[in-house]
Amino acid sequence: MESNDLTIKRLGIKSKLKKEQRSLFTKRFISNKLIMIGTVIIVFLVLFAIFVPLLSPSDPYQLDTSKRLTGPSSDHLLGTDNYGRDLATRILYGARVSMFIGFSVAAITTIIGTAIGLLASYFRSLDNIFMRIMDGLMAFPSILLAIALMAALGPKTSNVIVALSVVFTPYIARVVRSAALVVKEETYVEAMVAQGASKTRIILRHITPNILSPMIVQSTFIFADAIINEASLSFLGAGVPAPDPSWGSILYDGKIVISQAWWMVSFSGIIIILSVLGLNLVGDGLRDLLDPHIKSNK
Repeated sequence: MESNDLTIKRLGIKSKLKKEQRSLFTKRFISNKLIMIGTVIIVFLVLFAIFVPLLSPSDPYQLDTSKRLTGPSSDHLLGTDNYGRDLATRILYGARVSMFIGFSVAAITTIIGTAIGLLASYFRSLDNIFMRIMDGLMAFPSILLAIALMAALGPKTSNVIVALSVVFTPYIARVVRSAALVVKEETYVEAMVAQGASKTRIILRHITPNILSPMIVQSTFIFADAIINEASLSFLGAGVPAPDPSWGSILYDGKIVISQAWWMVSFSGIIIILSVLGLNLVGDGLRDLLDPHIKSNK
């Protein structure tokens, strides 16, 4: 009976500590200005992208040459493009494309890069193989590698995700490997090895939870980089195929008529800057929040 009572008390103390830790983390999260500003920007962009059919009754594909290159007005808040399409509607639909591609690339690279980094850090025989492949991919400038892959795969949204995932996987893999190598040398991991714990258990239960912080932070930066690279590919004609709305293709169309329709380049450029700024602010805030070393240095 006494042992049962002690077990219940220990469980109660653990649950109480977890609640206090969650409460403290929530307070620190809310009090972090970088995270809150970035989160507000991203949430607004996502909400606008989701509810764009309700916010704008215009069809992003509908052509109206009689209203070609019309400036901002009550009928078209951000003006029209060189085909008479409502620019605000196309920018918001473009947000759907960019956010979907950015999120997909961040998710895929995080999963694959984490697996590669963990295996490379724990198994020396795989380290040289995986890391040399990652080094080879990182030797190419990201946009050039993405263009080469898109030239081989063809202009398609799914191919953009594949190409950018290949480009950014090495960045996650190297961050995870570096963090995992540090955790691997910790005393508790060596104790688990001495007790005969399986390699799978050590990697999944003891190493992975302790590398989540740098992995999450790097993922947010890759999200932002994927948006920029997707816009660059579309601008160069190697990304999302026309007539699908894309921030990069809007910039390309605006470049041709920039002297007549400044709003095409200006508004699409501003929305790209805001989305990347929001994600970078979230990433910087999470790094400050999750990395105890940065906190102690401050």
